[in-house]
Order: sequence, then structure tokens, then C-alpha cells
Amino acid sequence: MNPRELPIYELRDELTEALRTENRLLIEAPTGSGKSTQIPQIVLDGGTAGPGEVVVLQPRRLAARLLARRVAFERSVELGGEVGYQVRMERHVSDKTMIRYVTEGILLRQFLSDPKLKGVSTIIFDEFHERHIYGDITLARALLLQQTRPDLKVIVMSATLDAGPLRDYLAPCRELKSEGRMYPVEIEYSPKRIDFKHHPVWEAAADAFETAIEGGAEGDVLVFMPGAYEIARTVEAIRGRKCAREFAVLPLHGELRANEQDAAVGDCGQRKCVVATNVAETSITIDGIRVVIDSGLARIARYDPRRGIDTLLVERISQASAAQRAGRGGRTAPGVCMRLWTEKEHAARPAQELPEILRHDLAEVVLTLKAGGITDIENFQWLEKPDPLSLERTLTLLTDLGALDHDGNLTEVGQKMVRFPMHPRYARMLLAGQDYECVRQACLIAALTQGRGILERNKGKQTRGQRDDLLGEDDVSDFKRLMRAWVFADKNGFRADACRKLGIHGGAARQVKPLYERFLKIAKSEGLTINTRPPEDEDLQKCILTAFSDQVAKRRDQGTLHCEVVHGRSGDLDRDSMVRDAELFVAAEIAEIEGSRELNVRLNLCTAIEEEWLEELFPDDMDAHKKTIFNPMLKRVVTKRWTEFRGLELDAIFSQEVDEQEAAEIIAAEVIAGRLDIPKWDEQIERWITRVNCLAQNCPDYGIPEIDDEARETMVQEICLGAVCRKDLKERPVKKVVKSWLTPAQRDMIDKQAPEKITLPSGFGCRVRYEPNQPPIISATIQKLYGLEESPRIGFGQIPVVVEALAPNRRPQQKTTDMKSFWANSYPMLKKELKGRYPKHEWK
Repeated sequence: MNPRELPIYELRDELTEALRTENRLLIEAPTGSGKSTQIPQIVLDGGTAGPGEVVVLQPRRLAARLLARRVAFERSVELGGEVGYQVRMERHVSDKTMIRYVTEGILLRQFLSDPKLKGVSTIIFDEFHERHIYGDITLARALLLQQTRPDLKVIVMSATLDAGPLRDYLAPCRELKSEGRMYPVEIEYSPKRIDFKHHPVWEAAADAFETAIEGGAEGDVLVFMPGAYEIARTVEAIRGRKCAREFAVLPLHGELRANEQDAAVGDCGQRKCVVATNVAETSITIDGIRVVIDSGLARIARYDPRRGIDTLLVERISQASAAQRAGRGGRTAPGVCMRLWTEKEHAARPAQELPEILRHDLAEVVLTLKAGGITDIENFQWLEKPDPLSLERTLTLLTDLGALDHDGNLTEVGQKMVRFPMHPRYARMLLAGQDYECVRQACLIAALTQGRGILERNKGKQTRGQRDDLLGEDDVSDFKRLMRAWVFADKNGFRADACRKLGIHGGAARQVKPLYERFLKIAKSEGLTINTRPPEDEDLQKCILTAFSDQVAKRRDQGTLHCEVVHGRSGDLDRDSMVRDAELFVAAEIAEIEGSRELNVRLNLCTAIEEEWLEELFPDDMDAHKKTIFNPMLKRVVTKRWTEFRGLELDAIFSQEVDEQEAAEIIAAEVIAGRLDIPKWDEQIERWITRVNCLAQNCPDYGIPEIDDEARETMVQEICLGAVCRKDLKERPVKKVVKSWLTPAQRDMIDKQAPEKITLPSGFGCRVRYEPNQPPIISATIQKLYGLEESPRIGFGQIPVVVEALAPNRRPQQKTTDMKSFWANSYPMLKKELKGRYPKHEWK
């Protein structure tokens, strides 16, 4: 198609005119309208953006390369000349480059070396609706730069977008919209749910392909799969169908060579079936597609708390993403989209993907911002603020890694780390690898921790024995065995039969290799020395410790796998760990489990360390403490001296030399908390206190002081004075201390006005029961109550006593404070009922 026939060209004049007066534009145009290739050319050729380079930000490396190649072809120039691209580890630009396609992190890093972006006239943010974290951050930096460079043009482009929040963020900005030209696409759902565990997704896709082609579908086919492995299996499955003979079945993903990628998007002289990742969802348009087969899956980056980094997980795509994929079938003619899920399942999918800022690890972004002079990260001009806990976790990690000091300022180590295009944890590991002459091993360890584990668990005694024979046993680090296992798999070409013997997952091991090579390439590009000789164990251990110091753990004792972990966590060492006898170690992988009482952590991929290394490597994080405490095992107060590393107690020494006043307060606190008792503080003391409080509460005019919680605490502290252990409380004069709360006159008043007993007319001495916040009560059989015509009163006659009348068997019959009414009304009925049962008792 002639580029000038693309729908986006309807905006050419309006865009050129807008750039004369505006420096912020928001362009909305549907997928396939040509905005990714044509807008940069319109901006450059119009001349209204001013002199300088047009930089186009793309979310994906593959898209950046293919788009640059396409635009270079349209302009009849050599790639790397007027039109070029730059992605991690790959650069095709020159002094002549005027349109430069880059991945989002590239421009953010350019801000570090060139904060004013000299020579850049326009920044175009493509596919902004995908809300990649680097796109958000780079846009914020660009808007900040416009305050001192109003000539800089910022254009934000999207296929579909909730423009409201973005419009407010960009304000003032000019909005342009292209409706595009889309043909209808018929959506077909699977009639029943497909279980990909039993019917692999690639077979389901091949079935759909066969159905479509044998049903007479025209044009080319685009199949969406989550990753390179699934794509390879799908290509194989489709090629095996008879109806695919007239098709060129081609893969498309970022790990392919450039010529293989070009073949997938170019004209190959026959019908083709392209099996692609979601790079073909919005970023790249493939001409001739009229059939879309959608697995409904994508590899989506999310923060993985087990590894403390982002990992790519296969997940179901959102409804919005599915709509984007379906639209690929209606760009040049009416098409069809076959979804490998049911309509009911579709309704249950989320409407949109969460923005990356809300699901990504922020460590690399925050480190880059700090290096760019942004000191107040929390109040940075976020398009969407990250979760405060996530931000706090990130700042803690960067501090633990030594990238930031304890005041949040970038350190010299942090300045070195930011040069590495990788997660800060591994940047720190590679720098440590240089110090300890183990860069090669650091690169392999970094690669091994990215994906799924290569050693399968629970493989039985025979496999474990073969592992021990071929890989050896090592109590230094789980990584040593893991590295040997990977080297074994690599030497055997990752063959399933060889790997199976040792319980090695061949596919997972194979995926480690490109990552390992990439880390080695980065290390070389940053001037690190790749060692050829294996390092000493201690050097490797220290290197690993430097990268994972936020996950240092200590065994509680040798009889348990339970451990304390820095920053107040706890967890269990993996039973299969090779360092299970180590007291102190560092875990490269953790699994956080929310428990009922605390956050538990399962500790895997562990490396033994020594306490003195913590003092050597992290002196600012070591704290010495001294505290007087109650030791529950010894039942005494002791002085505890200990060292902490980031809140993790390393060692402790106990001494019985304590300050007596401080010891008394601690002993008293244990008594008040109910963990210690004072033997002579018995029921008799408690009854006396209740009598005091009864009189104090009911007869306030007589000045009796109430014994409340504060008074009890004061009494306990006085009793405990001079005590340092439980034994010292045995003979304490409790009665003397408690009763001294009142004057002799007040104590006499208690004896008379809140008596322990009341003598009834029958001559029976009846004990008075006092309960907190309840009226006093006496209990007696009816025969002993004869002659009691009035209810008794105590406390200067102000406190009525409740009388509880008992049957001869001492079972309660009635409670009253009105004896006259009792004798007149209740007693005749009780007498009638009880006299027959107890005829030998006196009944008046």
C-alpha cells in the first residue's frame, strides 16, 4: 500500500499546523492506520517541529527495529543513516540520523548523560495505551524538560485510550484523532472450554487453522502465542496439517535473527501464516492478514516476590488486548478472529491490563531517576502513583544493595550500577564479580535466577544418587550444584535423555543460555574482566551476599529449619538445600506466604556466609545494642548485649549484672502482664481490695481512695523493689504494702462499713460477697433468714446488700433487696413448694 493512502495521512496538514503553535499533542488513531511509520515522517518533513532529531519510543525491541527498517525503506535510505534504531545491546544510528526508533529505557538513560536532550526536537510516545512503566517515566521527564526547553515537542500516540486522565496530565495539549478505516471482523468463540493442560494450546491453534482454511477462509493468517517456545510448537503443529502446504508458516518474536523477522512481515510470494507474540498486537502491521487465531495468552511482566525481580508469567490477556488482536484481521478486507476460549470466559476477563507501574518492580526505574537528579521520588510527577508499599520496598532494596545511602542519596556504587541495563540486583552482582574475580559465575547465577528452576524436585533416591555422583555435594552454596547441572546440560546439548538422568529440566536449562550470554555481553561492554579460572569459594560467597544482602537469614537453632530473616521476617530453609547445616546464610529466592500471625518466607537457593563478612561489607548496617530484659527461661532479669544486621539478631551475651531500680520495673511489668505471680498476693488480698473499692465507689463523700489499675501497678512496683528474679518475690510483704494504701482510720472504716460478715437475727454470721462493680451479696437458707425483716445495709447505710434465699439443699431460690416484700409475697409460695420436699426443716 502506498503510505500516502494510509488513514493517518488525513491528519498531515492539521498536525503540521498544530506543531507551529503547540508543543504537546495527543493523537488517537486505531491499529493499522499507519501512525507508527507516518507520523515521524510527517513531523520531520513538515519542518514545523524545529531542527533536530525525531525520537520515537517503542515498547518492544522487535517493533523498534522493524519500524525503523520500514521507514528507511519508504524513504529509500540505508538503515542507520537518516533513519535508525537503538535498543539494549544494539545500535544502528549515525550522525545523520534524524528519525530514531528506540525502546523506552534508552531515552530515559539518555537523560543521564544529556539532561537537556540536545539535538532532539521531538519525542513521540507510540502505543502509549499499553502503559509501559518506562513510557510513563520518560513522559514525566520530557514534560519536566519542557519547562526549560519549550521548543521540545512531545507527541503521545495511542490506538485506544482513556484520554481523560492523560489529557489532564498533558494539559495544555492539542488533541488530534483519526478514525481510520477498519473492515468488519467476525468473532468466533470456542464452543466449549479448552483445557490447555490436556490439549496443548499449539494443537488447539492448529485445529482452528485447519477449520478456517478448510472452511474457505481467504488471505493470510496471524496466530497469537505467548512466547518463543509456544510459537515453535505451533509452527510445527500447523506445518503438520495437510491444508498448510500452500502456506509459508513463519515465527515472529524478539529472539529471532533479523532476516527471520523480516521474512515474517514481508512479502514471500505465497500465502503465509505468521505465529507471533503480542508484538503483532499493536506495534507492527502485517499486510494481507484476514484470519486471526488468538490463544488469549501473553507473557506479562509482574513483580515476583520470590526472586525480588520482575518475571514473565503466561497469563490471560484482557478484553481490550483481545479487541486489538481481533482488529488485525480487518485492516485490508473483512476478516475473522477465532478465539480459543468461550464467550463466557471472555466476559470474566479483565477489561484492561493494569498499568506496569502498579505491577512491576520499580528498582531499576527509581535508580535511574535518582541518577537523573530526582531526589524526591514520592512526589515525582507520576502519571499514576505507584503503591506506597512498593515504593518503600524499592527504596529499602536499593539501600541494602548500596546504591543509595541511608538518607536516600545516590552513592558511588549506585552511579556505577545505573550504567548496567539490567535489574540493580544483578548490576550489583556483576560489580561484585569484578571485585572477587568471578564475573563469569555471577553472569551464570544471574541467568539461573531469572526463570523456572532447572533442577526438578522429588525425583527419587536413584536420581538423587546420580546427582551426587556427577554433580558432587557442596555445603557452600546451592548455586555450585546448580551451575554444575547447567554446564552438564549445556555440554549434552540440553538433550532430554541426558538431562532426565539427573532430573534436569532441559527446556528451562536451554532458556538460561541466551540470558547467560546476554549478561556476559553486558559485562564485557561495561569493561568488566571475564575470569577464566574458577574463584575461591569465599569470593563466590561474598559476591552472592553482595547481591542478596536483603535476604540474609539465621537459623534459630540446629534442631529446626526455622529462621529469622532481615527486616523482621521469618521463614523456613528449604529441606533440599545443600547448606542446611549453616547457621548464617543468604537466600537468592524467597517465597512469601501470608500467615495468620506473621509473614513467613520459604528460603531457596541459599549460600552459607560468615558473620564477619557482614561487618566487613556492610559496616553501616551493623548495630550494637544493650538492654535489660526478663529472661523467661531463667525467670530473672538479665542484661542482654547483642549485634543486629538490618534488624536480624546475630549473637547475644547475657549478664546478671543489672540496675536494681530497672530490674524492679521489669519484674513488676511481668507481674502486671500475668507472666509472673507474687505468692502472697492471694484471694484474701483481692477480697480486701474489692471491699475498699465498693466503699470508695458508693460512698465518695468519705474520701476512701479507689484501688484502680494504676494503684495496683504502684503497689506491685513497691513490692518488687529489690527483686531481680521470681524467687525474690516469695516472701514479699504484700499485705503490708497493699493496706498501707489507706490510713489507719480508713482501714478501720473498711472493717466497719464494708464488713467481711453480717450477723443475722438468727445468730448466723453470713459472709458478704464483694464483686467488682456489683452490689454486695449474702447467701443463707430461708430458716437462717427468719427474723430478718429489713434488708441489711452497709457503708453508712448507703449500700443495700442483696439477700440470696437458699433452699435447704443450698440451691438459690430468689434474690432481693426488699425483705418485707419477700416475706409477704414470695415466701408463702416457696414455703408451699419446699415444705413437702423438706418436711423435717422448720417452716414458720
